[in-house]
Amino acid sequence: MADEDVTGDSFNATGTGLTYRTSTAATDGISGGNTTGGKLWLPIWAGEVINAYDEYNMFESLVGTKTIASGTTMEFPITGTVSLHSAWGAGEELIGGENSTATTFKVSLDKRPMAAHFEIDNVDLMQTQWEFRSELARQAAQTLANARDKQLYSYLVRAACTSQISTDPRPSMDLNSALYGNSDASDSLKIGAWGRPAAPVAERSLGALSALSKIEDYIIFLQENNIPYGNLYMAVSPACFMDIRALGVARTASDAQDGQPMFGGVAAAGGLGAPFTQGLGALHDSLEYMGCTIIKTNHGSDSLRNTSAGTTLGEAKYNLDFSLGASASDSTSLMNGIRAVMWTPDAVASLRLQGLKVDNVDDVRRNTSFTVASMMAGTGVLRPECAAIIHSIDGTSSGIDNRVQIREAAYADVDDDGYMDQT
Repeated sequence: MADEDVTGDSFNATGTGLTYRTSTAATDGISGGNTTGGKLWLPIWAGEVINAYDEYNMFESLVGTKTIASGTTMEFPITGTVSLHSAWGAGEELIGGENSTATTFKVSLDKRPMAAHFEIDNVDLMQTQWEFRSELARQAAQTLANARDKQLYSYLVRAACTSQISTDPRPSMDLNSALYGNSDASDSLKIGAWGRPAAPVAERSLGALSALSKIEDYIIFLQENNIPYGNLYMAVSPACFMDIRALGVARTASDAQDGQPMFGGVAAAGGLGAPFTQGLGALHDSLEYMGCTIIKTNHGSDSLRNTSAGTTLGEAKYNLDFSLGASASDSTSLMNGIRAVMWTPDAVASLRLQGLKVDNVDDVRRNTSFTVASMMAGTGVLRPECAAIIHSIDGTSSGIDNRVQIREAAYADVDDDGYMDQT
């Protein structure tokens, strides 16, 4: 029986044409009534990209995310304060608060969108082979999710380096006390050895314990400044994550007599984490300590290092020196600069003008199909008191012991966005 072209609600069965559905009109039982051929596969593929983006993105759900319908900026208020007059005398006039003027700061979208793009010369595979299409969807979404995670991590660090601005009517919160690092040249906390493969086990364990103690210090800071929070997070590298989880695990015969590992076993035996039969190898696996969720990321300071030297994360405002000027002395046994960031969701704002947008065009001149997945986003600092960093720089010898100095070391001459004194 000879091949024949089948039209209407069937696919082209000749084998000579692309397997586009020739019509998606309402008579074909497909909602929408689109009579243009070849349009069905793109919405399906776009949905796969969006689903994969949500799977791979980590930080966007952990910060304040806002969507704007139009425009380029969103303004956030800084309200005045309420004053107390502890003894109101007769005939004494009240003035309505020492600082009742409401001011605002703005967070802007980036000037240009980010995009993941690819070109293929076999649209037949894109339409009909789920394995082929899903892999492209995964890669496109992961590319965008990775870039957005790096941008948000960068701004969490910026929030932790931001000082209280002059127009903030609130009392001083002493933000420099929420800056955690070494205080002597001997590196007694071993923050630099934490998570480094060539460092002695004892130093790595001490570094991990020091990081946990800084979680406690930051929780105290939040409580003493009456900063309520529902969730607290700390992001570390996978190596630092495993050093925390391995606290108490026997490395020598004598260690085996010390008892229950800190983050292993069951709670009844003193363990704080999952049993060691569980690998915690998934992207979103985490540990809990004192109510702080510890997550691991490949998009943090240990991987990014000095992005201001050439590696771009987007606009210049995202590109920081995470080594705080000391990347030249990094080694397998020592990592300089910022090692972890702690935050509550109120620390930064993530803006979106649109969600993921997927476009496709057939390029007749080159006999290919060009596809772009893009998004328009922006980021800004909301509340600097809601973020803090753990770093390995010795403040006594390097002159980096307050937020202004950390900021100058990390991102001098970078445009500000959000809760910051504009210069």
